[in-house]
Amino acid sequence: MEGQACGSKGLLEKPLPALATPSLSSLGAVFILLKSALGAGLLNFPWAFHKAGGVVPTFLVELVSLVFLISGLVILGYAASVSGQDTYQGVVRGLCGPAMGKLCEACFLTNLLVISVAFLRVIGDQLEKLCDSLLSSGPQPWYATQRFTLPLLSVLVILPLSAPREIAFQKYTSILGTLAACYLALVITVQYYLQPQGLLRESHPSLSSYSWTSVFSVFPTICFGFQCHEAAVSIFCSMHRRSLSHWALLSVLSLLSCFLVYSLTGVYGFLTFGTEVSADILMSYPGNDVPIIVARVLFAVSIVTVYPIVLFLGRSVMQDFWKRNWGTWGPAVLADPSGPWVRLPLTILWVVVTLAMALFLPDLSKIISIIGGISAFFIFIFPGLCLICAVGVDPIGPRVKCCLEVWGVLSVLIGTFIFGQSTGEALLELL
Repeated sequence: MEGQACGSKGLLEKPLPALATPSLSSLGAVFILLKSALGAGLLNFPWAFHKAGGVVPTFLVELVSLVFLISGLVILGYAASVSGQDTYQGVVRGLCGPAMGKLCEACFLTNLLVISVAFLRVIGDQLEKLCDSLLSSGPQPWYATQRFTLPLLSVLVILPLSAPREIAFQKYTSILGTLAACYLALVITVQYYLQPQGLLRESHPSLSSYSWTSVFSVFPTICFGFQCHEAAVSIFCSMHRRSLSHWALLSVLSLLSCFLVYSLTGVYGFLTFGTEVSADILMSYPGNDVPIIVARVLFAVSIVTVYPIVLFLGRSVMQDFWKRNWGTWGPAVLADPSGPWVRLPLTILWVVVTLAMALFLPDLSKIISIIGGISAFFIFIFPGLCLICAVGVDPIGPRVKCCLEVWGVLSVLIGTFIFGQSTGEALLELL
């Protein structure tokens, strides 16, 4: 599409090309970013505090990571404006070349597919535990099993939420999902101070030992928890106001809010249970605790609202592939991959495949841990490469260009380290 003239304004203030039809307010963008980040990783954060050796080392890792997490979002907005593309994979392909674009598409599709399966497994587990707490003891009836409740929920709720054409629609459900995640953090914090009956609390959780190896091992958990970068380009290109300075402000506000929610959950979950904390923090609490039952319901709602965002991003990869290979021939109704005759079958296909994998595959925890390092590609490696390539085509001063290139190289190196370290550790645990 045609871009607007850059003029003589600074890098963060120059007007940007009209990449997509603007339909998203700044507040809506913040809520979608928040909901994209506040997913299943929230349950795992107290265990990450234990794994890293306590509150102080984990906080340090979080703060260092936060700088690069915010930087990645800003870089993706800048790269989208330079490339003129409105999808993550399109930006990488446009700036870094076709080969890197294909690698991005493969990583993107694999990562999002497994995340979708993991989300459905989390939803199914929460529904099953909820049915166990509400129904009387005895054999579980057929209508309380995952193989009935999860397909029913997928057809009646998840599929309709995933069908809309634009990501801007998700701003409505993202508000509900964000509030549900905040409730979980609030309950864990309050439970620490109230110490309800039946809650087993460790007396000295802060004495957990740690090493540099254990501290580094937390990076994948943080990356998985805070990752909203896959949705960043689509969100940025759907906004009414697309100046980079404004996008940078929204990125900072969104990730600082995520930092607060994750830190409250992690700190108070760890202080409550210490080294006995479960990898799923809700599993550490009594099953008959009413606030925890409510938290379980709301967290399932939270995951239900983030699944359509992941599906939208995965569907965009398939739509790009369709447009490049089949969009030039066949009936006119099939030429546009965003039209209902292509979009809806792709949506149904995604839901059916991920639902079948969630119901019939064995435990996915080890598989997910192996590909968990892939998130480093989207947070560090691809944004760093895009920054290096973007400053090569954007007319900016030599000093600014040099600084941005150094930052891009540093981002790529850190992402490569996190990917190698997390993947190697996961393979060792699997073998």
